[in-house]
Amino acid sequence: MRLRATAILVALMLPGVAQAFCERITHEGRGYVVCAVDPAETELRLFRLGPDGAVLGSFVRVERMLAAEGRTLGFAMNGGMYHPDRTPVGLYIEAGEELAPAVASAGPGNFGLLPNGVLCLGDGVAQVIETRAYLADPPDCRFATQSGPMLVIGGKLHPRFLVDSDSRFVRNGVGVTREGGAVFAISDRPVTFHEFGRLFRDVLGTPEALYLDGKISRLYAPDLGRADIGLPMGPIIGAVVDAPR
Repeated sequence: MRLRATAILVALMLPGVAQAFCERITHEGRGYVVCAVDPAETELRLFRLGPDGAVLGSFVRVERMLAAEGRTLGFAMNGGMYHPDRTPVGLYIEAGEELAPAVASAGPGNFGLLPNGVLCLGDGVAQVIETRAYLADPPDCRFATQSGPMLVIGGKLHPRFLVDSDSRFVRNGVGVTREGGAVFAISDRPVTFHEFGRLFRDVLGTPEALYLDGKISRLYAPDLGRADIGLPMGPIIGAVVDAPR
């Protein structure tokens, strides 16, 4: 399975391949969809508010907004945790503007299960950075979202993950390759943190990976004929490509 997943990433990262690419894979008997993006070739953006200042909240509304630019989504998923009013929990940067500050303290829930981290999208590269390391030396992020916990840190699973945990949810997250590519994944059915982290560590081979959310995890992958619906979301992350003519 590592070989198949690696083949997916290699196919995407070939020079000149300027699109998001999603594929179904199986690991340890569990199904996942993996979407790999080379930020040097394909634009990755975070979306929260539309031009009218209203929360977008859905893939359909993001698509409608992009249509005015002659663009479309290659794929998208929910892009981090949010409060009931759909404002981001923790750091949020959109188009170079910091709209919410980073939170480095421990707290309740998954977000506060330190270490947590930041997905930073810069000039043609993606980074997943532990939050305190981010605050010590903030990189130049055009888009950024904070979430938690980290799934993989320096090639190792988060130290608080339990092999025999009974906490299972449909989960989504993102890892980064050593070359700065971004690899997103969402589980087909409820999984534990340990199981989900093993996907990024053992199959996708990303030395750093970040949990984005669970329970509300949703995916838009037109190449797979998938467009999940549900309650309105907060931040949404997506690969932006030219619309077909």
